[in-house]
Amino acid sequence: MADGDDGTPGAVPVEVGGNTVAEDVMVTPADEESPPPGIEWPAELPVLPLKGTVVFPEAVAPLAIGEERSIRLVDDVMDREVRRLILVTARDADTPEPGPADLYDVGVVATVEKMLRVPDGSMRVLVHGGERVRLTAFPSDDPFLVATATQVPDVMEESDELKALARNVQGAFTRVVDLVPYLPDELQMAAANLEDPSTLSYLVASSLRLPVTEKQELLEEARVSQRLRRLSEILAREIQVLELGARIQAEVEQDIEQGQREFVLRQQLKAIQDELGEGDGAEITELRRRVDEAQLPDEVRAAAERELTRIGRIPDQSAEHQVIRTYLDWILDIPWGTYTEDDLDLERARRVLDEDHYGIERAKKRILEELAVARLKGDAAGTVILFSGPPGVGKTSLGRSIARTLGREFARISVGGVRDEAEIRGHRRTYVGAMPGTLVRAMRDAGSMNPVIMIDEIDKMGADVRGDPSSAMLEVLDPAQNSTFRDHYLDLPLDLSKVLFICTANVLDTIPRPLLDRMEVIALPGYTDDDKLHIARQYLVPRQVEATGVPADAVDITDAGLGAVIHEYTREAGVRGLERRIGALLRRAALDIAEGREGTETIGPDEVRDMLGPERVHPEVMRRTSEPGVATGLAVTGAGGDILFVEASVMPGKGSVVVTGQLGEVMRESVQAALTCVRARGGEFGLDLPDDFFGTHDIHVHVPAGAIPKDGPSAGITIATALVSALSGRHVSPDVAMTGEITLTGQVLPIGGVRDKVLAALRAGIHTVIIPADNEGELVEVPDEAREQVTVVLAGDLADAIPVAIADAG
Repeated sequence: MADGDDGTPGAVPVEVGGNTVAEDVMVTPADEESPPPGIEWPAELPVLPLKGTVVFPEAVAPLAIGEERSIRLVDDVMDREVRRLILVTARDADTPEPGPADLYDVGVVATVEKMLRVPDGSMRVLVHGGERVRLTAFPSDDPFLVATATQVPDVMEESDELKALARNVQGAFTRVVDLVPYLPDELQMAAANLEDPSTLSYLVASSLRLPVTEKQELLEEARVSQRLRRLSEILAREIQVLELGARIQAEVEQDIEQGQREFVLRQQLKAIQDELGEGDGAEITELRRRVDEAQLPDEVRAAAERELTRIGRIPDQSAEHQVIRTYLDWILDIPWGTYTEDDLDLERARRVLDEDHYGIERAKKRILEELAVARLKGDAAGTVILFSGPPGVGKTSLGRSIARTLGREFARISVGGVRDEAEIRGHRRTYVGAMPGTLVRAMRDAGSMNPVIMIDEIDKMGADVRGDPSSAMLEVLDPAQNSTFRDHYLDLPLDLSKVLFICTANVLDTIPRPLLDRMEVIALPGYTDDDKLHIARQYLVPRQVEATGVPADAVDITDAGLGAVIHEYTREAGVRGLERRIGALLRRAALDIAEGREGTETIGPDEVRDMLGPERVHPEVMRRTSEPGVATGLAVTGAGGDILFVEASVMPGKGSVVVTGQLGEVMRESVQAALTCVRARGGEFGLDLPDDFFGTHDIHVHVPAGAIPKDGPSAGITIATALVSALSGRHVSPDVAMTGEITLTGQVLPIGGVRDKVLAALRAGIHTVIIPADNEGELVEVPDEAREQVTVVLAGDLADAIPVAIADAG
């Protein structure tokens, strides 16, 4: 098959992809030594399809033949006495082997003048176009196409109009040759010397770079006058385009300096835009199209139109041009008017939450209650949820599950450590490098105006000279205000009322009260050991198996092995450390597999200790309380519930009281209150001290670890117990931990975090917990399996706690 592009007459033929290419076509008088194309030809002739080119009558065209079918066709033609074939153009240049339906109906009968074989197996042929014919039938298509054809002669009536058309074509073609560098000047002389209008039309049509469809139309036009008229129109169009390009080039060359290539290109573009009446340029045209298609609110559309007008008056090289362009891009990147439909199927929501998270039933129930309200209202917006709890209990993943449940897009931003208000509200455009705040970027990334946006670590925002980001959050998280939230960069109202905000925090104390008041708090306390075992089996082990690439049937971590990891290598409220230890076990197993181990490796407690080394977590309550004056307290930190030790020591001195351990002001006051209570009621606790004892002895209260700041009133009962132990010389039971605020009169006041503190005591191996009597109602939050393992003592007064903590006291 032959396919090709129009080129300069006289250029060498080239081969593309194994197909033939007609690189040039030239109309020339027939060579006197070789007979002109005959008047008669055989009834059937082989057909050579052309791609991307049209050969006209009386034209000489070089072709490169590369396809096997076309090579066989040329070989067959060269063996004949009359080396004739039909050249016809394929309708679609991408068709690999065109059939009869893929070809135009009109082509030319051509004679193969010369043939040359090249070393790569292809061949070069020179064909001479003859009569125009119309294909009537295809008797055969194997090994190549064979067709019958009828001649389509030119229809030409001598008239003054025909002469005028011919002269017009000659003049216009002469002008085109002057303007087009790829046409040789000899074509002017050739066209001027042709007296036959038909031959003139073929010469002009062959020389111009026209689309294949236009060339085919000229070939199929049998009326010479109509062909010349069509050529006049084409030549007039080409002259107009060429003269315009030459004028633009001349104007540009007057305004530029030699060697400034970039400036040259910019000026050419500007001249073209001015000539076309598109002064804004393609860039601004595209921005206008995007503005017209976007679902912008009225105020936003007015601002965009105003900025479009400004950017059209500013030179491209101006810095302000890029500032406005970036601003418009941000406006158009926000998904104005795009909302996703909420899926409020409660059964599906319950199933998704159970699939993604084990336990935390109270939190799941609270989420389902919110979804039930949203179902009745028909809208899940308006509530701001705050998940509070220690690290690793699934706060972030629970937010993703809510987004999946509702069928909304999910975006996450972290505000931990953020001290600049502009991170929330954005920078004003007057600053260099200004950009919108994290809320706008989250909306853009989510791709809808009602996504689920998770604000992580909201308790860790700070404040400095750059502003208070927590104050900026007040408007964001207030359903009554955020429908018209204004980012400083955009300075346009952004409706956040449809967004479902979910915040996370480890502690609530550091969150400003006005901000906390805008959120619905859902507590996610720590997991029990049984919870951790189930979570490890259902989620952590499969996830780490996938992460390490260990085949699922190559390793079996037993429940006893997981229990050893939980008890001996982790002491945490969440499961992050547990997942890291499981990953370490599977990496060790991956090494064994890579070294050639086969079969299933069972990992029990002994294998866990061998792989992970010595125990990382040691029970220390028994050792720390072996001396009088040490009591075990319970506290809630950012990492969940934990135990702390309060040490008291009495020594001869002058009656001073020393407090160490980086204690806050509230905790220091608890030491003073506890000491006063113990001195006033020492007889009740079995203290038989001389009247001048406290004037002749010093008391030192220390709370390890000394490098960690501590504060809060809930250690009051622990401090009092440590003082009684130190003053009486009796030990505090190692199986007792306590929490509660104490007054001067010895009353025990309620505290928070009962569930976390009870679970922390169990993790430390303590099975008796003293809590304020007023906290009895919070025991329902303690999991049943934990309540079965611990004895809870309710203390309304210090006298209720001392006999439990110190067996022979009182």
